[in-house]
Amino acid sequence: MTQDVDMTVADHSNSLSSTDSPTLKHLKEIASLLETGSLNKETRRISRAIRLTFAVRLKLTARVLSLFLEHALVPGSDVLAKLTAYLPKGGEHEMEVDTATSSVQTSGKSSSPELDIFCHLIVLLFLIDQKMYKEAKICASASIARLKSSKRRVADVLASKLYSYYSLSYELTGDLAEIRGELLALHRLATLHHDELGQETLLNLLLRNYLHYNLYDQAEKLRSKAPSFGAHSNQQHCRYLFYVGKIQTIQLEYTDAKESLLQAARKAPVSARGFRIQCNKWAVLVRLLLGEIPERTIFMQKGMEKELRPYFELTNAVRIGDLGLFRGVTEKFSSTFDKDRTHNLIVRLRHNVIRTGLRNISISYSRISLADVAKKLRLESPNPVADAESIVAKAIRDGAIEAALDRANGCMLSKETGDIYSTTEPQSAFDSRIAFCLNMHNEAVRALRYPPNSHKDKESADKRRERQQQEQELAQHIAEEEDDDF
Repeated sequence: MTQDVDMTVADHSNSLSSTDSPTLKHLKEIASLLETGSLNKETRRISRAIRLTFAVRLKLTARVLSLFLEHALVPGSDVLAKLTAYLPKGGEHEMEVDTATSSVQTSGKSSSPELDIFCHLIVLLFLIDQKMYKEAKICASASIARLKSSKRRVADVLASKLYSYYSLSYELTGDLAEIRGELLALHRLATLHHDELGQETLLNLLLRNYLHYNLYDQAEKLRSKAPSFGAHSNQQHCRYLFYVGKIQTIQLEYTDAKESLLQAARKAPVSARGFRIQCNKWAVLVRLLLGEIPERTIFMQKGMEKELRPYFELTNAVRIGDLGLFRGVTEKFSSTFDKDRTHNLIVRLRHNVIRTGLRNISISYSRISLADVAKKLRLESPNPVADAESIVAKAIRDGAIEAALDRANGCMLSKETGDIYSTTEPQSAFDSRIAFCLNMHNEAVRALRYPPNSHKDKESADKRRERQQQEQELAQHIAEEEDDDF
């Protein structure tokens, strides 16, 4: 009877291992890659292990994770007990079988600090994917505490990923402000250790933390005082450009904001569709605030038509200069603009809509009364004529329109449109385009990558002798041709 029970348990254990073998095998291969990278101090192998982790992320289950943790960590250790406690519990009999199976496999094993941190990271990813945000928050805090106790520089790549999901877990629970001091301390520690990838990641997390609570002044002070470094991660560099573009937009630095946002959208990978959509939304608003009209192709990008539709209609209203249409679009998509946190920028566009409409009126009419200007602009105020007069006077002073104001007769007199090619505007337009192309070329040159240790590859003696012989034959041939010519 006892033998039958043992056979049943063994069959059940074999069926479980066979069911989970592909995912569990994949995790064990990743662990082996991490161990090799840790032993040889190769950051490249650890980066590859992280990329492989995200490929298997959606296939993880609590049972597979439990088996992997018991395989990778020291049996009976406190770390194993804590990480296993975060996972949702299955059936008692199943867990007993899994524990018995894995304990046999991992007897006498020891784990490296990199593998320990990786186990914290993969458990944290699983909890976030399962929407167990409270448990993820606790696990993230424990992971950061474990990371701070490790002084291995080879784990910097793992640390940067752990920082990101540490911040994400607190953001999902609405407690992002609680970790601002901890992020500042980690950034200071990464600066002291010359961990440039960690500095990039933590600076972006701090900027996101400040912008989440509309603390734009503090974000700009941090950005201006943070140490400068080269872009070691394209993803972090794109995020940095996006956050800087948002800060510059709020601070009315529209020209610099436009360049930052367009670079972020251009450098972002194609798979990051949500990020590119956000960049395009802010870039469209900045260009509208600069008085430019974005091309239609921006709103017709594949996979972005639906999300960019409100901004397309907003652009159409600004292009026409119809204040009534602009007001209708703002009311129609108010929930979308509030969700994107761009409503304050759209309020600023009202002045541009009025100026565009006034420019169209000045081109169409050589003489028009201020009452008709107020009517065409659809100004809604107790005294629209007085408002129209002040708007026309300000537009003339700023140089937006070529006109004169006749206050005695209450009308606007438009001047004849001159030849634009007799001015310096075409030269300024060409200058800005040439500067953009040169800047793109310089960035492409700086982004060039060369094979590692290519400067150390020296030619052998035989190859050098053969090359010198060919050069001598070529020089002799050229000399003979010159003698024949004379």
